[in-house]
Amino acid sequence: MDTLSNLFDAFISIIKSITVFDILDIAILSFLLYKGIQIARETRAGQLVKGIILLIACYFIADFFELKAMTYILQTFFSWGFLAIVILFQPELRRILEKMGRTKVVSLYSLNPMDSNGIAGAWENCINAICESAESLSSTKTGALIVCERMTKLGEQIDTGTILNCTPSVAVFGNIFFPNTPLHDGAVIIRDGMILAAGCFLPKPQKEEFINKQLGSRHRAAIGISEVSDALVVVVSEETGNISVAEDGVLTRGYHKESLKKLLTKKLMPVEDEAKLQSLAGRVKRKWKKEN
Repeated sequence: MDTLSNLFDAFISIIKSITVFDILDIAILSFLLYKGIQIARETRAGQLVKGIILLIACYFIADFFELKAMTYILQTFFSWGFLAIVILFQPELRRILEKMGRTKVVSLYSLNPMDSNGIAGAWENCINAICESAESLSSTKTGALIVCERMTKLGEQIDTGTILNCTPSVAVFGNIFFPNTPLHDGAVIIRDGMILAAGCFLPKPQKEEFINKQLGSRHRAAIGISEVSDALVVVVSEETGNISVAEDGVLTRGYHKESLKKLLTKKLMPVEDEAKLQSLAGRVKRKWKKEN
């Protein structure tokens, strides 16, 4: 009984010593572990994690049976373990950091101070032009690849194309993607509702071996750029005329003019809260420049 009483008293004392910051610390750590497991399960990192767990198990077994050579080799391996993890998980770590950089709290300090009404108006015109062009190109089975840039800047891809910096329209998209023209094989990149560049090359998808073999190079490029950025990519197939959209490495198909416009408006048009953030960020930047 005395032992149980002592254990109970110790438990009560531990509970009493817990502060709000301890609870916050545990909550943050639990969230990070959950996200880490979620990312590992959804990517090839899951297999790497299994391999690391197997090596740890081998180390304890070697140490228990006093296998000196194996223990020494595994100790040497684990001494460089952090660097090895960074190298092995480089794509996944890059993805995590990019997602952190796209959060609204971080983006408050990097928002374009351009007037929110101007951005909304540019995107509204652009969305209408994209939807009408997609419908027109689909009817003639003319291939098209349109990348709508969001938080992640696509400077590397823009450098591979031709700078246009023009207002989107059905005529412009038609000229760009007309078969056998110099720019028709590449991607159009749109920034802030304006066509910034055309004829751009996009990266291959990271999981190309798992992609449907029926998908062509445009669809694969759309998936590839959506994996490494938060861009929204519209694809028109030249084989079937189907309209597809790639986002976060996932390709959804079967869009028509109305459904595409609904999606693009939801994803690209600045909502009221974001417009307020943009306006606030603009005022803060202008005030800071005046004071300095």
